[in-house]
Amino acid sequence: MKVLVIGGGAREHALCRSLSLDPDVTSLHCAPGNAGIGEVAELHQVDALDGAAVAELAVSLGADFVIVGPEAPLVAGVADAVRARGIDCFGPTARAAELEGSKAFAKDVMAAAGVPTARSYVCTTADEVDVALDAFGAPYVVKDDGLAAGKGVVVTGDLATARAHALSCDRVVIEEFLDGPEVSLFAVTDGETVVPLQPAQDFKRALDDDEGPNTGGMGAYSPLPWADPKLVDEVERTVLQPTVDELRRRGTPFAGLLYAGLAITSRGVRVIEFNARFGDPETQVVLARLKTPLAGLLRAAATGQLAAFPRLRWSDGAAVTVVIASYNYPDTPRTGDPISGLADVAEKDEHAYVLHAGTREDDGRIVSAGGRVLSVTATGSDLAKARDRAYRAVDRIGLDGGHHRTDIAAKAAGL
Repeated sequence: MKVLVIGGGAREHALCRSLSLDPDVTSLHCAPGNAGIGEVAELHQVDALDGAAVAELAVSLGADFVIVGPEAPLVAGVADAVRARGIDCFGPTARAAELEGSKAFAKDVMAAAGVPTARSYVCTTADEVDVALDAFGAPYVVKDDGLAAGKGVVVTGDLATARAHALSCDRVVIEEFLDGPEVSLFAVTDGETVVPLQPAQDFKRALDDDEGPNTGGMGAYSPLPWADPKLVDEVERTVLQPTVDELRRRGTPFAGLLYAGLAITSRGVRVIEFNARFGDPETQVVLARLKTPLAGLLRAAATGQLAAFPRLRWSDGAAVTVVIASYNYPDTPRTGDPISGLADVAEKDEHAYVLHAGTREDDGRIVSAGGRVLSVTATGSDLAKARDRAYRAVDRIGLDGGHHRTDIAAKAAGL
């Protein structure tokens, strides 16, 4: 099949890398892509938020299948526009994508479906904000109701900081703090059947030991040796399937990638949030372990054929990804800095590879073009081996002012 991927980050590079290894993919395209994706796919310029333009590109390429990576195009209805032109598309409708587009909508769906989540208030005025903050107390959890590229959430013990963030949002969800480790679990669904992938854990804070500001994610690992072996089955039964069933009951079936961000609390599993697409950087490690060819799995979801799809196959080993970020990220990042060492990783690291996020080509050089620049990913027989290989590859890369965490997967690896 001829496949077009929409997006230009490390998540899309991970998707394109896996698709490029799939023997059923005869032609691979990406729009707009990035400097790294251009090594495995033909790149095209398009406004990813313009459904008509994306659909026209797919038609002009003769694409058989379109995969929409980021959340903003999904909420904008890009997948709807592609399907309206008769092309199979992996990604939920705009209405179903509101599960990520509005945290208040997601809370309403969870309440109706009986899905365990944090108690919360939806606030639009200063008085409502003050009541909610007082009701839950510290630590305060304040979430912008809309899309915020993974950075709309503030968790703080400081009341003034929490209140300031709440008042900066048009509509805000304030909820109780959930204790315990966090887990990201993706599931592919066609609106009826749910096929969970392997769980991962990401690292949101910018600095080691979970210090510093919130980011879009500074690294991830999979599998989770500390997690209950029955966790995936439990989440499928109590979270994923009920949510998919409730959305179908409402007349807004969700077909695509349902991402459950979970807290494993002292009172059991609780949903922190839903996303309507693959997560970044968790996709990098999950797909590194998936042995089942990706294109067939995603197209089965897009065409309502998941119930008949063979059981997924996974490697027994582990994967770790470490994000290298630009100077000053997650504040306004500096861009245009040359990146060195990429060829060294490709030449010398058999079990590690670099996925591009914020990069572009400039006069034959690869330079930084965003906040999170690279996802250095490695596999190994266990987390310690995968982690060692990832950081060895990170050490080969040069980016002036760049920074990364040094503790990704350390605790899980027993280090």
